[in-house]
Amino acid sequence: MIRRWRTAGWRGVGAVAALALTALLPATPVAADSGTGYAFAPDARTVTAAKGTADAVPLEPGTTYRSSLPEKGERYFRLELAATTTAYVPVTAVPPAGATVSASDGIAVSVEDANGVPCAYDSARFGAGLSPRPITALGRRDAGKALCQDAGTYYVAVQRLVTGSRTTTPGNWDLEIAPVSEPALARTGATTAPETWNSASPEPLTGEPHHRPGGAGFDTARALGQGVWQTDITPGQTLFYAVPLDWGRQLHATVDLGSTGGDPHGYVSAALNLSLYNPVRGYVDDVSLGYDGTQKSSSLQPLPPVAYANRYAIPTAQNSLRFAGAYYLVVHLTGQTADTFGKGPYGVTLRVLIDGTPNSGPDYAGTAVPKGVFDASSDQNGVLTTTGDDHTAMRALAVGGIGAGTALLLFLGVWTLSARRSQIRVNAQKPTA
Repeated sequence: MIRRWRTAGWRGVGAVAALALTALLPATPVAADSGTGYAFAPDARTVTAAKGTADAVPLEPGTTYRSSLPEKGERYFRLELAATTTAYVPVTAVPPAGATVSASDGIAVSVEDANGVPCAYDSARFGAGLSPRPITALGRRDAGKALCQDAGTYYVAVQRLVTGSRTTTPGNWDLEIAPVSEPALARTGATTAPETWNSASPEPLTGEPHHRPGGAGFDTARALGQGVWQTDITPGQTLFYAVPLDWGRQLHATVDLGSTGGDPHGYVSAALNLSLYNPVRGYVDDVSLGYDGTQKSSSLQPLPPVAYANRYAIPTAQNSLRFAGAYYLVVHLTGQTADTFGKGPYGVTLRVLIDGTPNSGPDYAGTAVPKGVFDASSDQNGVLTTTGDDHTAMRALAVGGIGAGTALLLFLGVWTLSARRSQIRVNAQKPTA
């Protein structure tokens, strides 16, 4: 079912600000890792996953790791955590290019204490698209919960979920692991999730789309602000974008897949998938659309504003919107599309609307690692550590999301000052009579 958005408007000046800022952004996508289609963090530290906990290598928050996962058996990593530290360990599995997978194939990640008690469990599967792509599951240890509340050694267990299908390609999958730590609050706040929020679906943004190629991984995700964005995608390709969301902000996203002159009687189930992940790469929501060669559109469900207290909610989508920072929109076009409608490329349009009233957020007693990961305007946000040109982009887009009119005034102010200085220099160089 396609959701319809009610009018929410750019409010004129905000649109001009976004366009002015967008004009300054780079347009060249970051190249994918050779042979996998996924861009691993270039500074990722290669480690060997252990077969047992006794040999598990330590993971440090703020450091990105690269490893591999065999078809059978669990593999382990180690964490040393303080009693008040909440830890997140996202594990992204990347099958080899051209691999064959089944819908229920995937990975499972859990965090366990020194006695083998599981703190949390998460899994990710390829689904009906039957297309090998990067999939991410999140290991987690929440401080203050009944289980896993002591300081000490914890273990991250990762394993493949394999159906035993003969069509599944055997062999190792590559892993990217990017642990994050979150400090406790300086003062205890609300311990229940917000019960009311604006759940109405606004109408999608309209207007001329602006070309914005996607990145090939979380680390190289391209910054997006509010607006209509367009790119090309080929069957089997996955594109990554990062949308800065401050505390109190609310994200609405729609994806459109353009028409093509392919088989008029063809149909591909779950041809395009749009997924949303939070700043620690935890799953929030996703939507898939079937494709018959004519244009299709679908939207993420209405999501609540970003709030610390969302972590006390039961629904996954609301629970995951627990901190500010870069939220990732990940687009994948199944490889099966090429068999029916050709190799493309296919036109994809993302309509991103940012609503809600920003606020100061919670008062943390310490600093998150990596620093700035929960700051929507920070250059230290994880997605920007290696994409030099996008440092300015994320800062500008975060400002645009919070107050596009202010951004425009700053932009015009700098432009006017520069023009005046140039005129003064010209006048100074003119000969006097």
